[in-house]
Amino acid sequence: MYAVASVLQQRGAAAQPAEDALRLTLLARLFRNRGWLLGMGCDVVGYGLQFVALGHGPIVIVQPLLVCGLLFALPMGAAWAGRRLRRLDWVAALLVCAGLAVFLLVAAPESGQSNVRPLVWVVLLTATGGTALLLVMLSFHRPAWQRAVLLSASAGVIYGASAALTKTSSHLLDSGVFHLVVHWQPYVLLVAAVGGMVVAQSAFQAGSLDASLPMMTVVDPIVSIVIGAVAFGESISSSAPAVVLEVIALIGMSGGVFLLARSEAVRSVRQAA
Repeated sequence: MYAVASVLQQRGAAAQPAEDALRLTLLARLFRNRGWLLGMGCDVVGYGLQFVALGHGPIVIVQPLLVCGLLFALPMGAAWAGRRLRRLDWVAALLVCAGLAVFLLVAAPESGQSNVRPLVWVVLLTATGGTALLLVMLSFHRPAWQRAVLLSASAGVIYGASAALTKTSSHLLDSGVFHLVVHWQPYVLLVAAVGGMVVAQSAFQAGSLDASLPMMTVVDPIVSIVIGAVAFGESISSSAPAVVLEVIALIGMSGGVFLLARSEAVRSVRQAA
């Protein structure tokens, strides 16, 4: 669902004027684009599934698996542009799968807490919010591809923090809707969702999918893994050999993501738009 959403939304956002970047007017324009709205519907379905998944499993498992979205975006982009997948594309796809499999196998993540103390929330949201804002500020007056990379990294940080808010909100909902609405987490999640959407669409607007999607795809799970392990106490194997293998697996997965995103099949989506 997220892969379909990315392809459709990038096509819609790429056609919008540059002066609307990072403004709510960008969303106002996009809501009049039928293709983008279809992508938004896929986003909603994808988030619903993610909400349920985070209610049942650790952040450290759920968020890295979202990287698989790029594996679906690749053949969709190829079909849309009438292109064939190259041998390197298949090698990169296998590299992503292998990196994910090795990381999850070696890390063996275990569930932690469903909520954290107020002070931890303050530190978590201040750190992620400050990082996301800094990346947005660094994107000003940059070439298009650098702007797309920085904005997509900012969106990835916001989505990583949103995963933590989603996990807590999902567990609060288990006790009933009233129990959810009397807590602050769903309201901050709503603000983060709107902010993340504006930043992500601005990234799609600034450059092609090969500039924006890989950074967003990699930053989100890495930020989520740190949050899950440090803030929510989701234990992962921490012996020296395990850490080395985990790092190698994440590097391999990230390398596969960037190779996939540079595929002619994905890059041609913007040209087709």
